[in-house]
Amino acid sequence: MNFLLEFFLIGCIISFTYLLYSLKKRKDNAISSLTDSYEDKLTQKELEFNLSINRLRSSLEKEQIFLEDRQRELNSKEKKLLSDILDLENRLQEEKEAKRKVTSQKKSSEVRLGHIAETLAPFLDQFDFDPENCTFLGKPIDYISFADEEITFIEVKSGKSQLNSKQRHIRDQVKSGLVSWKEVRIK
Repeated sequence: MNFLLEFFLIGCIISFTYLLYSLKKRKDNAISSLTDSYEDKLTQKELEFNLSINRLRSSLEKEQIFLEDRQRELNSKEKKLLSDILDLENRLQEEKEAKRKVTSQKKSSEVRLGHIAETLAPFLDQFDFDPENCTFLGKPIDYISFADEEITFIEVKSGKSQLNSKQRHIRDQVKSGLVSWKEVRIK
């Protein structure tokens, strides 16, 4: 019986050892499976991360190329605009010069026309004085009329011309009665 008990105990020990061995094997397999799974997941995450990084790099490179192209385009447009501005400034300067010449010619012709009008004034209908009583001075006053009833200073103007400051001063002196007579004798 002792033999049977020993045989039974040996069987139990073998069974128990087998059971421990099986449990250890399962544990190792589970750990290995978990490790493999974790490593697979980690590797998959690394791959996804690397893929995302590569996509971002690609996107950034495309954006960089786009920005460089846009910068070149803007530089080109800026150069064209600057060129257009310079052309317009040159044209404006030419137009100013042309206008200045035309204005100068116009003023010159108005002055000549004014001198002609001053010379011909006594023969025009608007001139209210007897030409035979008028003496032409030219500057600063055009005529003096020596009529029987009064002496009159006459300034002839044409168009929109105005009295200059000296002529206004003479007008104001005459209106204020600041006119006098002086006789100078030369021996």
